[in-house]
Amino acid sequence: MKAIGYRQAGSLDRDDALVDIELERPVPQGRDVLVEVAAISVNPVDTKIRKNVSPEPGQWKVLGWDAVGRVAAVGPDVTRFQPGDAVFYAGALDRPGANSEFHRVDERLIGRKPGTLGNAEAAALPLTAITAWEMLFDRLDVRRPVPGAANTILIIGGAGGVGSIAIQLVKALTDLTVIATASRPETRAWVEALGADHVVDHREPLAGQIAALSLGRPAFVFSTTATDRHAAQIAELIAPQGRLGLIDDPDAIDIKLFKRKSVSIHWEFMYTRSMFETEDIAAQGRLLDEVARLVDTGRLRTTLTETLRPINAANLRKAHALLESGRARGKIVLEGFEA
Repeated sequence: MKAIGYRQAGSLDRDDALVDIELERPVPQGRDVLVEVAAISVNPVDTKIRKNVSPEPGQWKVLGWDAVGRVAAVGPDVTRFQPGDAVFYAGALDRPGANSEFHRVDERLIGRKPGTLGNAEAAALPLTAITAWEMLFDRLDVRRPVPGAANTILIIGGAGGVGSIAIQLVKALTDLTVIATASRPETRAWVEALGADHVVDHREPLAGQIAALSLGRPAFVFSTTATDRHAAQIAELIAPQGRLGLIDDPDAIDIKLFKRKSVSIHWEFMYTRSMFETEDIAAQGRLLDEVARLVDTGRLRTTLTETLRPINAANLRKAHALLESGRARGKIVLEGFEA
């Protein structure tokens, strides 16, 4: 089968950073489903792994943790799916990724593809939807108010992949007021179109901008990027007993900044359930089914902004370069392997 991989971690300017390869088609075992991949999305985790993680000597590393396709075969213990089903999922970080014609994935991590979306549109959603959902409802517990705080959430990095779906989930499933950060005219317009009630500029001090809105101190802050740079401002603007969630990898944060207000800090890593095979691992498949339902009833929209065809090393390089530029908004998708 066709695939895209590398044998040595490093920068994108290497000739062998991402190359077209041929691999054996996987065989599903146990609760695994074999999916014929139709479209894949690219996420920051792909670029981080490509830069820093090499496979075992002589082996290929295949990236890609966002996929849409049809079930080609199932393992003997699979109960939720059968060949021909259209599915979408983000998979598991400790398995080969989905940048390949066929991909093996645990059925508990899979959702049924939204029927109203094409393959590229659906491929933009799984990883960011899981990340945003788990942060909002499992970690920050945004449906549980903070006493005395404004019924408001600040989403830092609102125009990114996770921010783009987080804004929509908050508006669709809660009564929270959404403040999103964006700095360029096109990203401000993007987050407003997704439903943000207010937009502030993350290049300027945040606390003063939040105060100027006269909404009160936000109960929740969801920081998707540059948390270390904004930490002092978050500590100033968040409500006492508020809840802060983050998903990026800051070099260092002085958490003592948050002690005086008894702010709780919550990490989200969407691969925790799959990596540790937690008791509630199937929650990811269920939440993807719910995301599909929200899409099909018109309450969520795809965050796709660019589609590259076909799925090959050249286009994957383009997608990685755009992500690494820091100027991407929404999601970049590759669709269709060449026959």
